[in-house]
Amino acid sequence: MPATILDNMRAIKKIDKSDMLSFCVDASRHYEKAAKQAQAFSIDIPKPDSIIVAGMGGSAIGGELLKDWAIDKITLPIEVCREYSLPAYVNKDSLVFVVSYSGETEESLSVFLEAIKRKCMIVCISSGGILHEFAEKLAIPCLRVPSGMAPRATLPYLFIPLTVLLEKIDLISKVDSEISETIKVLKEVSEVNSPNQPFNANFCKKLASDICGTIPVVYGFGFYRAVAQRFKTQFNENSKVPAKWEFFPELNHNEIVGWEGVQKLAKCFSAIFIRDNNAPTVMQQRIATTKDLIHKASVKTFEVHSVGKSRLSKMASVICMGDFTSVYLAILREIDPTPVKTISSLKERIKQSGVKEKVVRELRKIARK
Repeated sequence: MPATILDNMRAIKKIDKSDMLSFCVDASRHYEKAAKQAQAFSIDIPKPDSIIVAGMGGSAIGGELLKDWAIDKITLPIEVCREYSLPAYVNKDSLVFVVSYSGETEESLSVFLEAIKRKCMIVCISSGGILHEFAEKLAIPCLRVPSGMAPRATLPYLFIPLTVLLEKIDLISKVDSEISETIKVLKEVSEVNSPNQPFNANFCKKLASDICGTIPVVYGFGFYRAVAQRFKTQFNENSKVPAKWEFFPELNHNEIVGWEGVQKLAKCFSAIFIRDNNAPTVMQQRIATTKDLIHKASVKTFEVHSVGKSRLSKMASVICMGDFTSVYLAILREIDPTPVKTISSLKERIKQSGVKEKVVRELRKIARK
């Protein structure tokens, strides 16, 4: 498919039937709305000893981003739980964020039930469903976010509230200033990468065209660790292509060796390096050296540079560029980015396990007490 399709709005709309691209264009508005909703949300809980963010897929990545963003801001451990059960150490002094956009995810509902049994402090984030229903019945705080979107498009509503709510319980400060800058930066990033911006002047359109036909490998570092993960999963869900992600400096102790014998397979891959001009010198050197070694193996290499001053704006700027690139890649492949048929099929099959029904029965018993 010629790259010129990315400048053809009629062709784009024909492929992107559910308008996933609009969530990229309107990223700043969604971040702003998410922040206002969280700021208006009232919670009254004491400071916890540990924080768990429980969720799956698009509902879990916000927890990973929170963990990286707060790594040197909060003295409490933050862990992301992508399981049916909580870690053994979680107890009444733990704060458990149960995040499920649909409110129907069986793994998250299982953790919700377990958190109730362990008498944890619980805050839910959902657009409705079973999670919201039982949170209301049990008087558990539940931030209700807008419904009707693909879960991966709801990142602002599932990530930004976590930062705001941690400030509300005095675990962190000055979140507002980071959010304000992030909104401003996202307006700029969205404008220069919007579908109205022509291919030759549009970074994300060109990146999508350059990597088309390859398996993208995304490399992050520091607080861009989960950003790289998000970049990768957007390729999976939007572009419908295999992809992988790793992070520095760990990848220099294993991943880098895999490129030694790539040979004819080199043409099948492309490597995307997330860059930050203010990164420590040692990290800049690692990335530059790694990129050079991979390039010598005849693998296509590219860089995505963050924008902004604050950590949150830098992270969000790269996420936004990743979102744009993944949707443009889907359009180049003439694939509607929104449907995720394989996930839907899998969920239908695992319904037969009866896990969700069992959890709901137990929640009903608790609600009746």
